[in-house]
Amino acid sequence: MSANPALRPSEYTAALIQALRQRRHAVEGADALEIGFGSGVVLAALGAMGAGALCGVDIEAEAVESGAALLRDLGLAEVSTLHRGDMWGPVAGRRFGLIVANLPHFPMPPAEYGGRRPSWSSGGADGRRYLEVFVSGLSEHLAPGGRALLTHNAFSGLATTRAQAESAGLAMRPALTTLVHITEDKLARMTATVLAREEGRTIFRYGPYVFGEMLVVEIARPGDLGADG
Repeated sequence: MSANPALRPSEYTAALIQALRQRRHAVEGADALEIGFGSGVVLAALGAMGAGALCGVDIEAEAVESGAALLRDLGLAEVSTLHRGDMWGPVAGRRFGLIVANLPHFPMPPAEYGGRRPSWSSGGADGRRYLEVFVSGLSEHLAPGGRALLTHNAFSGLATTRAQAESAGLAMRPALTTLVHITEDKLARMTATVLAREEGRTIFRYGPYVFGEMLVVEIARPGDLGADG
């Protein structure tokens, strides 16, 4: 199959897959869910790592079509179920042993960026529009012993996410930390107050080049995180 350029994987996708590869024990045999699966490549990686069942939710019809084609080509169609819908809606009442997400969480207004749809570009003024919905639904969708992995810009209220998780009886820890390049046109769209607050803290300039700190965070009930890394 030919790749859809609007669904191409990003540095965030790569970081999420790397964090999952470092936790293969949590993937093998898991009933796995991805919220906002896009191209389907993270679901494909989960399948390659031995997940027992794959479920995906995305708001875009083209993501469902592209993801289904990818999983079918890789022989994973029989263990996969893809839904078109918004966040937790299509999986109401279900629990999963592994939940992953790479959601829009850049602090900027809705706009097409880099050939992608507005729904894939903006996390709202503070970057938290989808992060908060995701974390608020975790406790009722995590199976006993389950965990979630979520990409998270450090400048999009990391401490707020931790507090939200803790208020729901969950613990959060970093699984992976890296820097991602912020292009000039994306930086120009960034909420000015966030940029002013975070420059020199989680956003770093080197001449004309700007990088932001990004993490993959792991969230679970406190006793389920254990000491594994």
